[in-house]
Amino acid sequence: MAFRMNRTTFNWCIGLLLVSLYSVGQTAPVAATPPFEAEIQAFEKTDQTSPPPKKPIVFTGSSSIRLWENLANYFPEKTILQRGFGGSQLDDVLRYADRIIIPYHPKQVVLYAGENDIATGKVTGQQAFERFVALFVHVRQKLPHVLFTFISIKPSPSRRKFFPENDIANQLIKQYLAKRKHTQFVDIRPVMLTKEGQPVPELFKPDSLHMLPEGYQQWAKVLGPYLK
Repeated sequence: MAFRMNRTTFNWCIGLLLVSLYSVGQTAPVAATPPFEAEIQAFEKTDQTSPPPKKPIVFTGSSSIRLWENLANYFPEKTILQRGFGGSQLDDVLRYADRIIIPYHPKQVVLYAGENDIATGKVTGQQAFERFVALFVHVRQKLPHVLFTFISIKPSPSRRKFFPENDIANQLIKQYLAKRKHTQFVDIRPVMLTKEGQPVPELFKPDSLHMLPEGYQQWAKVLGPYLK
């Protein structure tokens, strides 16, 4: 006896088939890897093979720290641990603070960050300051007595249009830290500017963003007296 399917049943079967085919074609969503995760994992792997020093001065932040070659040699009498990564922003440092700052129980944290935030063109000086506060509060909660040192946002020639917002961020951070214990604001801008207030080109690489050794030498002269 022949089986006949009415239109309603036919449409229902077709719909069920389409749903089944769609489901088969789907894969479980893959969680996106946070930015700079590979660099953080590399730090952790290094710590396993070469245990970090006890109570170091942790330098962290963006590429101005990451690219500081032979950083420890600039301060031979200090115990330095370099943990700058990528072209990180303040939010990135906050994201990884529990992995690249807190575990080392540092006696001092030296931070350079904020320049990349503002250079996106989407973050104001005020917003960069707010990001800084979030990071500072987090670190202070975990390490209540650590000396926290912020290096002012530098005047990179390639980012001249952001100087006004950089100045706002620097000023707000300076005022904020001045009201809190165990903090330092290190202004490195004076040694990086000419008498006319323009960036000294000889301190920068051809990209007019990252620094040559001459730039780091100027940083070291200013920063040295602040290190614990």
